[in-house]
Amino acid sequence: MNSRDQKLQQITDWASSNDNVRAVLLTSSLVNPLAPVDQFSDLDVELVFADLQKVLADDLWLSEFGQVIAKISETETAFEGKHAMRMVLYDDYEKVDFKLYSIPKFLEDVNSDELPEDWDIGYKVILDKDELTLRLKPATHQVSLIEKPSSAEFEQKLNDFWWDMTYVIKCLAREDIFYAKFMSENNMRTDYLVPIIEWYIAVDHEWKVTTNKHGRLFKKYLSAEMWERIEATFSGSDLQDNWKALIAYGDLVHELGMELAHKLQYPYPTELEQNIRKYLDFVNRSEK
Repeated sequence: MNSRDQKLQQITDWASSNDNVRAVLLTSSLVNPLAPVDQFSDLDVELVFADLQKVLADDLWLSEFGQVIAKISETETAFEGKHAMRMVLYDDYEKVDFKLYSIPKFLEDVNSDELPEDWDIGYKVILDKDELTLRLKPATHQVSLIEKPSSAEFEQKLNDFWWDMTYVIKCLAREDIFYAKFMSENNMRTDYLVPIIEWYIAVDHEWKVTTNKHGRLFKKYLSAEMWERIEATFSGSDLQDNWKALIAYGDLVHELGMELAHKLQYPYPTELEQNIRKYLDFVNRSEK
């Protein structure tokens, strides 16, 4: 039994003997057949309490499963009053995310018309003393699948990508590396490039595939050549490297976008790209 399994067994044993705990669920990647699992995968445990406020008043119970070396506490307010969270790293370096429910709030989710996203990804009932999970719908594991974009969504994503490139161009010309990185990583990569790559992968898998959070499985589904081209969009702090990465960004999105536009039969913003590329070339040449 590995340390993660031992930790789950400790939690289960404690919950079994604690009258305040009425149900225990295991969720997320460990019970999702589509998710990658390795030695760093967290335990995501949901606990249902008869008296939740008593538990929230004192976190000493977290030490029942090992020495706590780091902890994040979030109240019910952060989750619209539905539940609280305790995210814990133990001295054996196992990380456990505890979602803490009261019985009434738990039953609200159980009886909702649609299975909440966290459960539809996957769940396993570890303990249920009062049949609270009796009406819990089975997980479909569909929520993590990449959805086909509409024509309007596709167009908006490409337009936003090329528009936000203008900010990076100006920032690099000003040697403003902090703002350049914010725009190129937070916006261009996370908000635009990641979804475009997801669509590029999913269109060839009949939209029945997941690449997990933030592209964790991209490398699995892409050719070595395409992966190398994606790597070229990453850069450090050197300004010239950032210019090269920005050009690589544009070349990559052009290729992905054109292929998607062809396969989806959606229009591609060719004129916009051409205009932004002219602007990029003009500013980049001025800096040399």
